[in-house]
Amino acid sequence: MSRPFDDATRRNIAERCAAFVRLPEAEPVPALKRAAVAVALTGADASGGTAVLLTLRASGLRAHSNQWALPGGRCDAGETPAEAALRELHEELGLELGAGDVLGLLDDYPTRSGYLITPVVVWAASGAAISPNPDEVASVHRIALADIEHQDAFSFTTIPESTRRVIRFHHEGDFIHAPTAALIYQFREVLAGRDTRVAELEQPVFAWK
Repeated sequence: MSRPFDDATRRNIAERCAAFVRLPEAEPVPALKRAAVAVALTGADASGGTAVLLTLRASGLRAHSNQWALPGGRCDAGETPAEAALRELHEELGLELGAGDVLGLLDDYPTRSGYLITPVVVWAASGAAISPNPDEVASVHRIALADIEHQDAFSFTTIPESTRRVIRFHHEGDFIHAPTAALIYQFREVLAGRDTRVAELEQPVFAWK
């Protein structure tokens, strides 16, 4: 489906997010730390379409270095997930967005490494400057929505360590795994008008720490 980066696409995605019924928030799990990531939508480089911003984490980070990720991090005390996602977008990519740029929230995703991640869908208007912080981000990539909506974009496999399915997103000959792959997959499903749950989709063992 063609999704040009324009006001009509913004309205359509906002409507899809508003129609999405999030799972009710359960009682907080003391062992899980709250975190938020931004499903940040911007213009694709050349096609004129809409893309999701994806980062490759810097090699010097203490946790999950050199891994694919959506911009985000731990929520500070008193922050809402939306506030945390917007702050992290600014800290990692230099993007200054506000509450009016938030289109909606997806389901919380519990990670093996001890976080409960809330994905926040945001719209980065045309011309918004991206300036990656080299201490946190090795590189920034624009993943066209057409690519995540492709029939063969995602696959599932199993591992001996878990009875749950491992999700993989196929990107330029590489595999991107959960939690990032699971969150992008749910966003793809929201775009199609489906309330597909992803909390039980598994991460590879290297992401459990």
